[in-house]
Amino acid sequence: MMVTSTATRAFVLKAVTQGARTAPRAFGTGSSLFATTPGQFAYNAQQSQAAIRHQSAVATPEAHLQTRDNYNVAQNLKGTDACMKAGLDKLGITNPSVVHRNLGYQELFEHEQANNEGVVAKAEYGDTFAVDTGKYTGRSPKDKFVVLNPGSQSAENIDWNDINQSCEPWVFDELYDKAVAHFNTLDKCYVFDCYAGANPASRRKVRFITEMAWQQHFVTNMFIRPETPEELENFEPDFVIINCCSQEDSDWKRHNLHSETAAVFNVEKEKAVIFGTWYGGENKKGIFSLMNYWLPLSDPPQFPMHCSANVGREGDVALFFGLSGTGKTTLSADPHRALIGDDEHGWDEDGVFNFEGGCYAKTINLSEETEPDIYRAIHTDALLENVMIADDGTPDYSDTSKTENGRVSYPIFHIPGYVSSCVGRFFGSPRILFPKI
Repeated sequence: MMVTSTATRAFVLKAVTQGARTAPRAFGTGSSLFATTPGQFAYNAQQSQAAIRHQSAVATPEAHLQTRDNYNVAQNLKGTDACMKAGLDKLGITNPSVVHRNLGYQELFEHEQANNEGVVAKAEYGDTFAVDTGKYTGRSPKDKFVVLNPGSQSAENIDWNDINQSCEPWVFDELYDKAVAHFNTLDKCYVFDCYAGANPASRRKVRFITEMAWQQHFVTNMFIRPETPEELENFEPDFVIINCCSQEDSDWKRHNLHSETAAVFNVEKEKAVIFGTWYGGENKKGIFSLMNYWLPLSDPPQFPMHCSANVGREGDVALFFGLSGTGKTTLSADPHRALIGDDEHGWDEDGVFNFEGGCYAKTINLSEETEPDIYRAIHTDALLENVMIADDGTPDYSDTSKTENGRVSYPIFHIPGYVSSCVGRFFGSPRILFPKI
């Protein structure tokens, strides 16, 4: 996680001093909770409260603005100018004559099957595509690096340490050239243009370039999807990730990296490359790290948070903090409250907003009795990762022989009563803190 020390500390100090009181107990899961008072610091109090009421835990079907059917902006570009039409030529990628850009959910499902990228699991609530990510069933933090560009803003502001590992600019340049060269051997590729952050004042345009349809499916689930074809016209990304998961960095020792797997981010060049890992979460957390860097440098500073969030009938927001596996997703999927998001949020002068357009839940020992909303969210358009499939084709969430980190990603509209990522972003300022003790 990249941290901007001065701005972040100032924002946290402000947040803590606003706290009304501290509770004497902690959640048994190890997650921490901020509860909020309704409607503070909204852009427009009447409009915000109306939106909160409209999208509360008793939200009507009309409030569910997102569905698989109204996400319909796909472009299937073909011909020698396909890369130019998609804007890939600006990155040096010119060879693919077929570019699948922002495919709809049904198209992704068909591509995944046609490419033999996994299997279709017979989940109880609908057929769900399932993939195996190989030896990496989780992120590889020791293989993640950020380019230290001497004299740059990021060189000054990033807290360089064993987590925010640095590498030299020439290393990134060589890996970038390698990634471009690989994509120039392909006949087709997948491109997904999206947004990170629901607040228009700070959202970033992000482009993912991938080899596999399921990888586009993953980022389609997890990020904020364009709503209209017009948004893709002249789309100029603020950051580009080229995912070369099938390739490895054979020169990793010369590059002074950790292994043949590498996820390297260059803040100033606004690009990243991923080698050697198929794990979907590497894409998601890479952008989260960048938001951790960008938001505290905003004017005024904004606070990035690794937490889940939901909102009650009166506009009272709860933020659940904790490491992976401590219950953030489970606690926020409350049938009596509207889900804002399950993992990554921002907090600014106007309240809390989601970074994402979907959820990424652990599936170990998942059951409808214990986690009904998550269990029922697993149907067509969800994507299972590293979940064992029984002989009868059903997912077996109790079988951890592959990994205990089995996952499912799904668009946020799979959760009843969710708060739309596009319009439900301003929910007041935390006033009560329940910290982990």
